[in-house]
Amino acid sequence: MRPLFVDPGRLSARLRLETPTDLPDGQGGLTEGWTPLASLWGRVEPLRASPGEAASAATAPISHLVTIRYRNDVRHAMRLVFRGRSLLIRALRDPDETRRYLLCECEETAP
Repeated sequence: MRPLFVDPGRLSARLRLETPTDLPDGQGGLTEGWTPLASLWGRVEPLRASPGEAASAATAPISHLVTIRYRNDVRHAMRLVFRGRSLLIRALRDPDETRRYLLCECEETAP
């Protein structure tokens, strides 16, 4: 397998990695929230917008490919925040199994 070449200078987007957590809602219950884990550098590439329909409303989720340095604590269902936009990680992979980079397939969601 050929190693993936990534120019480190192209990892110029500042990202915040967040994990889903249950937070107290102040009334004895819990609400879903996000806890920041790390601030990191990456590359964000928009891929496509897929027009569709959900609950009789037009939707067009935008997917992105985000390249970051390898971290063993990144999981799907976490999110990356980029310029105030939330990118939910749907899938991730180590492209050449060298533990140098991670390619995260993300979908932009409402904040």
